[in-house]
Amino acid sequence: MPGPATSLPDSISSLDAPAEPIDSRITDMLSRWWGFDQLRPLQAEAIHSALDGRDSLVVMPTGGGKSLCYQLPPLVTETTDVVISPLVALMKDQVDSLEAIGYPAAALHSGLSSEERTRILNRLAAGELRLLFTAPERLVNTGLLDMLARVGVKRFAIDEAHCISHWGHDFRPEYRQMSLLRERFPSASLHAFTATATPRVRDDIISQLHLRNPDVLLGTFDRPNLIYRVVPRTDRITQTLHILGRHAGEASIVYCISRKETERLAARLAAEGLLARPYHAGLDPEERRKTQDAFARETIDVVVATVAFGMGIDRSDVRLVLHTALPKSLEAYQQETGRSGRDGLAAECVLLYSSADVFSWESLVRKSALESELESTQAEALIAGQIQHLHAMRRYAQATRCRHAALSEYFGQAYGSVSCGACDVCLGETESFPDSTVTAQKIVSCVARVQERFGVRHICEVLRGAKTDGITRHGHDRLSTFGLLPSLDQRAAENLVHQLLDQGMLARSSGDRPVVMLNDYSWELLRGTRSVVLQEPRAGKTRAPKADEDDWQGVDRDLFERMRKWRRHVAEARGKPAWTIFDDKSLRAIAREKPASPAALLRIKGIGEKRLADFGTAILDLVAGRSL
Repeated sequence: MPGPATSLPDSISSLDAPAEPIDSRITDMLSRWWGFDQLRPLQAEAIHSALDGRDSLVVMPTGGGKSLCYQLPPLVTETTDVVISPLVALMKDQVDSLEAIGYPAAALHSGLSSEERTRILNRLAAGELRLLFTAPERLVNTGLLDMLARVGVKRFAIDEAHCISHWGHDFRPEYRQMSLLRERFPSASLHAFTATATPRVRDDIISQLHLRNPDVLLGTFDRPNLIYRVVPRTDRITQTLHILGRHAGEASIVYCISRKETERLAARLAAEGLLARPYHAGLDPEERRKTQDAFARETIDVVVATVAFGMGIDRSDVRLVLHTALPKSLEAYQQETGRSGRDGLAAECVLLYSSADVFSWESLVRKSALESELESTQAEALIAGQIQHLHAMRRYAQATRCRHAALSEYFGQAYGSVSCGACDVCLGETESFPDSTVTAQKIVSCVARVQERFGVRHICEVLRGAKTDGITRHGHDRLSTFGLLPSLDQRAAENLVHQLLDQGMLARSSGDRPVVMLNDYSWELLRGTRSVVLQEPRAGKTRAPKADEDDWQGVDRDLFERMRKWRRHVAEARGKPAWTIFDDKSLRAIAREKPASPAALLRIKGIGEKRLADFGTAILDLVAGRSL
């Protein structure tokens, strides 16, 4: 679509840049509506860009406060702004949150009745709305653009803006239509927001949206309140139960690759007494909606899902994100783990890793590209790009270095600390397998003995001394490597072989039935001129980082749980997500400070005038012990 020449930014603002003075109108609105006395890093700069009518690209991590950057400006200017968002659930959650503080917002989406749609359009025409949320398809294909022109909209926010880029991890063709905004609204300012954008993706967003010399505001990609752990996967169900046990009664998201696995795992968790449900795109839409609503209202604790779940979840108190298999990219991992700890409190992000997932993903990527209608050169380019993303994810998982530093550097930012104190590596939770090199030599020798003609499972069965039909038929029970690793179970043995594949000490053929093969490094290992370090899973060896201990310092946990119960009842009565009433951070602050008056309660961060009016008496009664 033709448009004005795109201007690349003259400079990029980051957290290191000197802060400009904050307009008093911004702080007044922040205190009155949201109950906060200060902004987070780069929020002031993003809000000033909007108020000054300058285009902007704002890159902040999930939980970094992007939403406020487009929610606050229309309150100051008393105008209507438009937010383009990719998912209905994402729009609904934001509108619920805004309505809870009395903010005039609405969302136009496919789930509305004709009466509801008419009512919203009438409010829009009357100038009653400060924010209107809509999807890119509805913006372009329903005549809405004409109405927005009549209303005189001067600002557009494009949320999840990485969806516009072919180089992004979640490209959506319909987002390309957003280039229309510059043509139809030449005097309006455009503001792109995303949590996951490498330098290449950032440049593509600016180009595709025809941004004019935009302010590029880069927040830190690091989320210091998240505790990252990568654990070799040996027994998916047992490990999942163990990890969830650390978060009993807390909100958790468990990700799987396949739909069948989500249903199987959710059923097992439910059988163990956990409040868990599956979620994937193949389920009935009504069933998906019920699961999402139940999670938002705290009537279930665990959702076991494919990546179809989560982008639209704005719940701030998710304390665990568990990946039971490798995500397809670090961008996806950053976004999915970013759904935890959005309230700023400590949260855990665990990845159960097996390099078998890499081969599964490669097969899926190739199959999907070949089944598409793309030309062969385009399909190959797509395959190459996705495999590049996949192997960056693999390198992160198999590395034994600070997880926070690795993620920051991937997104182009240096990490300042020597130790984060909030990942498995820096907490000293990783451990080398004893006699790693000797064990690796036994495995490589077995690959040689079976003449590089068999897969991981068969090799491990030989090493363990299993009496299977295949081993007997091929005479592999007579090999010198038969039974060399009898103390290992099958999963542990396979995990070690996959680690050697990850480290390039073994090779693997392509195809649906890959076999393990030797390479130059294999022979160096056998000759004793190369050594390796293998990692061993350490069940139960986890330490609470200092951030988690600090979050609970001085908190009356009994009062906190009573307020959570009260919050759940209020949310159910109102038909709203529980976190829109109060988030965990506010409840912990109340349980720590124990305010005894409305004025003291208003000093708690996150409590503005509307929440005080709606819930002040009930909270003060809870603190004083006058109610349950």
